[in-house]
Amino acid sequence: MFTEPPESTVSPPEGSPEGSPEGSPERSPEGSASAPSRRTFIATTAAGGAVVAGGLATGPSVFGAEPANAADAVPSSRVTLTVNGKRHTVTVDNRTSLLDLLREHLNLTGSKKGCNAGACGACTVLVDGRRVNSCLTLAVRLDGAEVITIEGLAKGERLHPLQQAFIDQDAFQCGYCTPGQIMSGVGCIQEGHTGSPAEIREFMSGNICRCGCYVKIVRAVEQTARGK
Repeated sequence: MFTEPPESTVSPPEGSPEGSPEGSPERSPEGSASAPSRRTFIATTAAGGAVVAGGLATGPSVFGAEPANAADAVPSSRVTLTVNGKRHTVTVDNRTSLLDLLREHLNLTGSKKGCNAGACGACTVLVDGRRVNSCLTLAVRLDGAEVITIEGLAKGERLHPLQQAFIDQDAFQCGYCTPGQIMSGVGCIQEGHTGSPAEIREFMSGNICRCGCYVKIVRAVEQTARGK
């Protein structure tokens, strides 16, 4: 009697061509029938990369994770100083310049903001009798100081002699640099640097006049220094 041999229960070796009939899912080198094919893997990876890129493009910036009030936590200090004979106590950001304190906090806008880098002299004021570029001077370093600006030179209706000399000599045109020129000239006279026109020009060289009134400015300083 003819008897069919029983079906073998032994699986073919992994990766063997005989183990994958034609039309069955392609096996990976690892032998898993569920592993994606090379074409499927590449397509999936490309799609995933696009999703990640889209997330980076539209997602929140990592910088947005910073506390919202971080910018508000700036160091500040209380400063007491005397400006034009009047005592002021203010709380300012430690980065505030004397020029910004005068203009923005005390509403003394006579001192001009020209270059804001100490190169033009339009912001010159006197601090404890010495002329300084107020745009380069930190307000927090002047606690207890005495400051004189262009607004504090005149005595009521009576102009300071150098202010009057600028009028007499017609030593200005646009007038933007004039407050700084006058304050620097007052300092120059107090320092005793008025022995000659050349000396005046040398010690006034930090003050720039775009209109070119240097000759008349020197004459105004000479007039005041001589008491004429």
